Amino acid sequence: MANKEVKELLDAGVHFGHLTRKWNPNMAPYIYMERNGIHIINLYKTSAKLEDAVNALKKIVLSGRKVLFVATKKQAKDIVAEKANSVNMPYITERWPGGMLTNFVTIRKAVKKMNAIDRMKSDGTFETLSKKEKLQVDRQRAKLEKNLGSISDMTRLPGAIFVVDTLNEKISVQEAQKLKIPIFAMVDTNSDPNDVDFMIPSNDDASKSIEKILDIVCKAIQDSLDERKKEKEIAEQKKLAEATESTDEADTSEE
Repeated sequence: MANKEVKELLDAGVHFGHLTRKWNPNMAPYIYMERNGIHIINLYKTSAKLEDAVNALKKIVLSGRKVLFVATKKQAKDIVAEKANSVNMPYITERWPGGMLTNFVTIRKAVKKMNAIDRMKSDGTFETLSKKEKLQVDRQRAKLEKNLGSISDMTRLPGAIFVVDTLNEKISVQEAQKLKIPIFAMVDTNSDPNDVDFMIPSNDDASKSIEKILDIVCKAIQDSLDERKKEKEIAEQKKLAEATESTDEADTSEE
């Protein structure tokens, strides 16, 4: 990345790590120095790792797979929801549902239950229920929406997961590891970079830092989505041209 982009990372506070006494020794290669008891992350290392992660994510999205964003900590939730929504990707910002990946079939059943309630409301079945039953169904629907609404369009396992704070989201990391789903993550100085496939050494606590990294990541995802759409349009145009050509040839032979 250019020096300009490193400066943007600096301005967003991406370089601030944790207290030195809380560090993970495996993060040593990514630490620039210690200042006032806090580790400072080497932003040139961050930019290099960020570029690697972005290039790998682009390939996954270009292949038509989804990226599941995971961040349940307070300062990351709203940012992740907004950024993931902007590129139409699934996300988990409430409690991680146990077995979300390893027991995906059960999770899909819960999502289908939510869709079935929606159908009940649209086809009039809901109105035939008693007041008590309506209240129970509404509560169930609200609970499902809160926990699973953001993944309702995810019909198969994601091509990758993107995690903010691997310590906080250790269950999602473990499930992805078990299924060999590529893990991309913002990794702070208190976390183990060996837990993930594509680590981005960065401050995973400050909202400005999280937003900056996600801006770059989601821009890359959007670029890949646009490229995929363009490729599809070109393929469809080619198919149409070939079909038209075949029709013209058939008409000529009949004459």
